Amino acid sequence: MAILKVIEVLANSTKSWEDATQNAVTQASKSVKHIRSVYVQEQSAIVDGDAITEYRVNVKITFEVK
Repeated sequence: MAILKVIEVLANSTKSWEDATQNAVTQASKSVKHIRSVYVQEQSAIVDGDAITEYRVNVKITFEVK
Protein backbone atom coordinates (compact mmCIF):
# COMPACT_ATOMS: atom_id res chain seq x y z
CA MET A 1 0.00 0.00 0.00
CA ALA A 2 1.32 3.46 -0.90
CA ILE A 3 0.89 6.62 1.13
CA LEU A 4 0.06 9.59 -1.11
CA LYS A 5 -0.01 13.28 -0.32
CA VAL A 6 -1.56 16.15 -2.28
CA ILE A 7 -0.27 19.72 -2.41
CA GLU A 8 -1.80 22.73 -4.13
CA VAL A 9 0.45 24.84 -6.36
CA LEU A 10 -0.18 28.09 -8.24
CA ALA A 11 1.89 28.68 -11.38
CA ASN A 12 1.96 30.95 -14.40
CA SER A 13 3.37 31.23 -17.92
CA THR A 14 3.40 33.72 -20.76
CA LYS A 15 3.03 30.86 -23.30
CA SER A 16 0.09 28.58 -22.40
CA TRP A 17 -1.83 26.79 -19.66
CA GLU A 18 0.12 23.63 -20.50
CA ASP A 19 3.38 25.49 -19.95
CA ALA A 20 2.06 26.90 -16.67
CA THR A 21 1.19 23.36 -15.57
CA GLN A 22 4.67 22.14 -16.51
CA ASN A 23 6.16 25.06 -14.53
CA ALA A 24 4.18 23.93 -11.47
CA VAL A 25 5.48 20.37 -11.76
CA THR A 26 9.05 21.55 -12.40
CA GLN A 27 9.05 23.82 -9.35
CA ALA A 28 7.39 21.22 -7.09
CA SER A 29 9.87 18.53 -8.15
CA LYS A 30 12.72 20.61 -6.72
CA SER A 31 11.50 19.82 -3.20
CA VAL A 32 9.04 16.94 -3.66
CA LYS A 33 10.04 13.54 -5.04
CA HIS A 34 7.97 10.69 -6.45
CA ILE A 35 5.32 12.87 -8.15
CA ARG A 36 2.58 10.66 -9.54
CA SER A 37 0.03 13.03 -11.06
CA VAL A 38 -1.12 16.60 -11.55
CA TYR A 39 -4.73 17.75 -11.61
CA VAL A 40 -5.55 21.17 -13.08
CA GLN A 41 -8.16 22.55 -10.73
CA GLU A 42 -8.49 26.08 -12.16
CA GLN A 43 -7.31 28.06 -15.16
CA SER A 44 -7.30 31.83 -15.58
CA ALA A 45 -5.59 34.43 -17.71
CA ILE A 46 -4.50 38.06 -17.53
CA VAL A 47 -5.56 40.20 -20.48
CA ASP A 48 -3.96 43.45 -21.59
CA GLY A 49 -5.94 45.22 -24.30
CA ASP A 50 -7.05 42.44 -26.61
CA ALA A 51 -4.27 39.93 -25.87
CA ILE A 52 -3.63 37.34 -23.18
CA THR A 53 -0.38 38.24 -21.44
CA GLU A 54 -0.26 35.58 -18.74
CA TYR A 55 -1.78 32.12 -18.22
CA ARG A 56 -2.36 30.95 -14.66
CA VAL A 57 -3.20 27.54 -13.21
CA ASN A 58 -4.10 26.23 -9.80
CA VAL A 59 -3.05 22.56 -9.70
CA LYS A 60 -3.06 19.69 -7.25
CA ILE A 61 0.06 17.57 -7.34
CA THR A 62 -0.03 14.05 -5.92
CA PHE A 63 3.16 12.37 -4.75
CA GLU A 64 4.13 9.24 -2.89
CA VAL A 65 5.55 9.48 0.62
CA LYS A 66 8.31 6.91 1.11
